[in-house]
Amino acid sequence: MKSHEVDYEIFGDDMQVVEIELDPQETVIAEAGAMNWMDNGILFEAKMGDGSEASSGFFGKLKAVSSRVFSGESLFMTHFTNQNASGKAKVAFSAPYPGKIVPLDLAEMGGEIICQRDAFLCAAIGTSISMKFQKRLGAGFFGGEGFILQSIKGDGKAFLHAGGTIIKRELNNETVKVDTGCIVAFSPGIDYDIQRAGSLKSMFFGGEGLFLATLSGTGTIYMQSLPFSRLAERIIRMVPDSNDKG
Repeated sequence: MKSHEVDYEIFGDDMQVVEIELDPQETVIAEAGAMNWMDNGILFEAKMGDGSEASSGFFGKLKAVSSRVFSGESLFMTHFTNQNASGKAKVAFSAPYPGKIVPLDLAEMGGEIICQRDAFLCAAIGTSISMKFQKRLGAGFFGGEGFILQSIKGDGKAFLHAGGTIIKRELNNETVKVDTGCIVAFSPGIDYDIQRAGSLKSMFFGGEGLFLATLSGTGTIYMQSLPFSRLAERIIRMVPDSNDKG
């Protein structure tokens, strides 16, 4: 299924919103709860699967649903369709925490991007979103936030969200070590693995966690400076203990 060709505009700096412009009968899919506002004439409907050929039919939908359940995502995706026959209409989306929106043209990236499970925000219908298994046991058991990854395939626009500042880096037969939570996405040409973070002393007292992700090969990687897990941890530290009477 060829993806719909949607236009978009991104507003804001640290709390960004992407506004998608839909021609009549064009559709964009999004995670549940991501919509901010929409024009009159746009119809939204929660559906199982992502609307692509990969999730069409009973078995396709069953596979898509089981994949999303395993990854901890909602069973449904919301489809927003412009039913206004006389003109264009807009719908806007944002993520629930501060960060940047990364627009991707999947056709220019070879038709696929691999991302953290909570990085996907929205995409033109025709885009396939599925769980990505790791071939190496180490990457699966010790990957932290990187344990469950998503594969986004298609030939249209897709939008990711990440926390803090976003860094895009092109690797040319190179290797970079990254905190697992700081990985946003990478192209299929990148090899993903988990390695021990230095010596035992560094692992337990260095403050960088027990393991680091290793990204190597040739392709594109996106990294974030403020993973949501790191932000949440700092907030929890500041919450007063209810048992503390002082």
